[in-house]
Amino acid sequence: MNIQIFGTSKCFDTKKAQRWFKERRIPFQAVDLAKHGMSLGELTGVKNAVGLDNMVDPSHPDAVLVSYLAGGQAKLNRLFEDPSLLRTPIVRNGRQATVGYCPQVWEGWT
Repeated sequence: MNIQIFGTSKCFDTKKAQRWFKERRIPFQAVDLAKHGMSLGELTGVKNAVGLDNMVDPSHPDAVLVSYLAGGQAKLNRLFEDPSLLRTPIVRNGRQATVGYCPQVWEGWT
């Protein structure tokens, strides 16, 4: 397993996800979206796993504007430009991914 947890230091669910993997002694790589963001390839992989609409944080002030963008590629580019629009944590395991706190899915990965 090659677990990556994308999130921010202020996100409560990101901290819960990291704690969940630490308690089970599953190694992971923590990536701070505010500092490093995601590559376009990583973002596309997550989109393929969970769907584009599930990736947008509905509580973000600009979330409604993203829904008005014409095509999927335009939406993906907007998420790439502004990672604060992403719902966190984003947990990747190869081609598999989850958005939000999903321990029942992660349990199946172990």
